[in-house]
Amino acid sequence: MAHTTTSARGTVRLLWAGLRALLVLSLVTGVLYPLAVTGIAQAAFPGRAEGSEITDHGRVAGSSSIGQTYDLPLKKGQQTPEPDPRWFQPRPSAGLGSNRAGGVNTQYDLLVSGASNLAGDNKDLISAVRDRRAAVAEENSVPGYTVKPSQVPADAVTSSGSGLDPDISPAYADLQVHRVARANGLGVAQVRKVVDDHAKGRLLGFVGDPRVDVLQLNIAVRDLAGAHGR
Repeated sequence: MAHTTTSARGTVRLLWAGLRALLVLSLVTGVLYPLAVTGIAQAAFPGRAEGSEITDHGRVAGSSSIGQTYDLPLKKGQQTPEPDPRWFQPRPSAGLGSNRAGGVNTQYDLLVSGASNLAGDNKDLISAVRDRRAAVAEENSVPGYTVKPSQVPADAVTSSGSGLDPDISPAYADLQVHRVARANGLGVAQVRKVVDDHAKGRLLGFVGDPRVDVLQLNIAVRDLAGAHGR
């Protein structure tokens, strides 16, 4: 009987010790550590900690870390929206989402983001790139300015690793200048200046590639068109 009582007490002590460890670790890892990391992030990188928000006249328009689409409203019976010619278009998206066959834009769905995971010699990827290149060339050709498929840069026809890239290359932005200018009733030089003003170089001069944030670019174009009464 004494042996049984001692054994029961030992079990209770072990359970109590385990419960205390659970409570302490939950407090440290579930409360104190997140609060400390959040506080450091808020103090050192407030913009990024808040989601890298891009504001438009006091309202949050999106994030500089996440791309989005710029499509026309769906027409009756239409399943997939078409890209709006007034705006600069982002890179195509991949991941698990359904892409518009042969098109420039796709759904930037946060829940199914990711890379296509297709090899460079994959027949489906090669076919998709060929179709996208032709589509980009056609959609950006306007009277007096013809885009050849060979002029289309790689980022216009391939998705990023995340499938949510908010930036495009200056070359892809420049390719879209004539279309955007025509659709908004603006001068080509005006729109090209907007691109130049928003272009960013490599981080620290050697990390990454030159880029242009598409959302900031489109906000600037809309403001420019509005200032000219269009």
